[in-house]
Amino acid sequence: MAGALEGKAALITGGASGIGAACAVRFAQEGADVLLADLLPHRAADTVSAVEALGKRAMVVECDTSTEAANDAAAQACADEFGRLDVVVAAAGISNAEYVSGETTDLGDDRTASFITNQNVEHWEKVMAVNLTGVMMTDRSCARKMIELGNGGSIINIASIMAKFPQPGAANYCVSKAGVWMLTKVLAQELVQDGIRVNAIGPGFIETPMTAAISGNEELNQWVLSLTPMRRFGQPEEIAKVALFLASEEASYVTGEIIHPDGGWFTE
Repeated sequence: MAGALEGKAALITGGASGIGAACAVRFAQEGADVLLADLLPHRAADTVSAVEALGKRAMVVECDTSTEAANDAAAQACADEFGRLDVVVAAAGISNAEYVSGETTDLGDDRTASFITNQNVEHWEKVMAVNLTGVMMTDRSCARKMIELGNGGSIINIASIMAKFPQPGAANYCVSKAGVWMLTKVLAQELVQDGIRVNAIGPGFIETPMTAAISGNEELNQWVLSLTPMRRFGQPEEIAKVALFLASEEASYVTGEIIHPDGGWFTE
């Protein structure tokens, strides 16, 4: 698929690390310039260097995706810098209310702790604000800019296997990702007349800063591996390959779908 995104511009939220960073590098390998929108933009230096080493342009903007103004500014910055906006990857997300991008949180040994009895509403609202409302606002800001530019495009939302796999103690995360999946389907129908395809990726457990607390906990690590037929965590680059497919003309007849690169969790 060499040169699949030649001359294109991509906006990636959560682009400083993990899946977002891997998508930025993979897209640059295929010819795209990239705008990295991240809450902690100083952490994007390595990604910028990798993109520029491939001969493509990279721009970094600070972006709290839970705010409408920040998403509007990021979409405008992409259009101003590159003259276009062709691909969006909404990868910004948090695993729990205490998680900060790039930092891990001790999840403890009891993964079945009840959300209903042990967590407060503020935790629910924080996860929803970033994982669901934030994705919606990224999609909306970028779709509006795409429509204005008139070139169509591809929006890719990062959901999770937890969109379909209920996990005790993680109601906020599971519901937020299920919401991303339904949002994807609705927007796919709304934007099809504008030449914009909208799809989702529902990864399994991927080695990123957000999952470090799981892979570093022997009990949780073994729980994940026991449910993953491939018996390993995935790599961010493996998700970026799926994103590239959805971003490219290879997926020209694909919209409103979710793909699960998950090492075999789902077999239907």
